[in-house]
Amino acid sequence: MQSLAWLRPSFPKRRALLYGQAGILFLLTAWLYAPLALRLASQWWQDPNYTYGFFVPVFSLFLLWERRAKLAALRIKPAWSGLVILLCALLALILGTIKSEFFLYRVSVLLFIAGVVVFLAGWNHLAAISFPLAFLALMIPSSTLLEQITFPLQIIASKTASFLLTLAGVPVVREGNIIFLPTARLEVAEPCSGIRSLFSLLTLTIVYGYLAEMKIGIRVLLALMAVPIAVLANALRIAFTGVMVEYWGVERAEGTMHLLSGWLVFVASLAVIFLLHRLVRALWLGPGEPAVQEEYA
Repeated sequence: MQSLAWLRPSFPKRRALLYGQAGILFLLTAWLYAPLALRLASQWWQDPNYTYGFFVPVFSLFLLWERRAKLAALRIKPAWSGLVILLCALLALILGTIKSEFFLYRVSVLLFIAGVVVFLAGWNHLAAISFPLAFLALMIPSSTLLEQITFPLQIIASKTASFLLTLAGVPVVREGNIIFLPTARLEVAEPCSGIRSLFSLLTLTIVYGYLAEMKIGIRVLLALMAVPIAVLANALRIAFTGVMVEYWGVERAEGTMHLLSGWLVFVASLAVIFLLHRLVRALWLGPGEPAVQEEYA
């Protein structure tokens, strides 16, 4: 057996070959996606709906760093099928460029990363980084998705706020996304639809669930509950604004008070997620049942 050892590439040579392939793919990735990265950063900076996007890749890198020991222990088994994924990523990139479809252009980034991992390290490594990779999808704004859900959120927020104002003793009449008060009128415009707080709360809830909970079922439940909590919190903010306008005037409800109420409602939403987590754990585990940690992906 020893006489044939020289026929096999040594471990340092294989490692050097892997690093060389990774370097070439890194340069290719930088060349293809540097313009996209600049446009994404610009949109995160200019669009308040996606300011949280700066946090998403940072947390994904943190997840990879946290799993470095697990990744190092996995056997490297490069698969040629990774090239198929890379070709799909390049096809999505070309179609996105030709059709000016920015969302498709961005999705190609995730496919490209997946293809690189499979081609260089194998499917086991892709499975190990599946959650950090999937989390990156939150950093990809979709104007189409935004347009489709913004107006329904406006209607839901105006209906719920009208109901809450009625409970508070304020007579209201609603027409679409406009709430008529006895002394003024409130329009639930696009910035007041709650889309900004919805995506931000969903992102932070996923992060919180990952860091504070080991059971995957509870993590998923918290992420799902973040949506109605964000919608209800936004309706409460609108109802509070209506009460302010009715009893203290429009001037008191604008400016600093309007901005402060937004932050207070968002912090309250995070507190509700925390309390909900405690409640779900208590009901999930039951009295006297030990908190058994589950292995997570």
